[in-house]
Amino acid sequence: MTPTLRPGDRLLVSYRRVARPGDLVLARFADGTLAVKRAAERRTTRSGAAGWWLLSDNPEGGVDSRHRGPVSDDEVLAVVLRRVWPLAGVTRRL
Repeated sequence: MTPTLRPGDRLLVSYRRVARPGDLVLARFADGTLAVKRAAERRTTRSGAAGWWLLSDNPEGGVDSRHRGPVSDDEVLAVVLRRVWPLAGVTRRL
């Protein structure tokens, strides 16, 4: 699967929208890394908190929940609404 996003893409995100399976989300991994990943399914974290299993659209080139485990709801910061730059992607929803 080819990556949905490329380096340099500018994204419009919503910090109010609740993530749903299939959404691209901005999340913070336990080490503080911010990443845009696909919310695959609901899971429980090691601490027992509700969270998300996040996957890379390009599994060969990305680090995701397969490497770092589920991400708690508190660390899923925003839902990606669309790419706004480059201009060719403005009308295409993610």
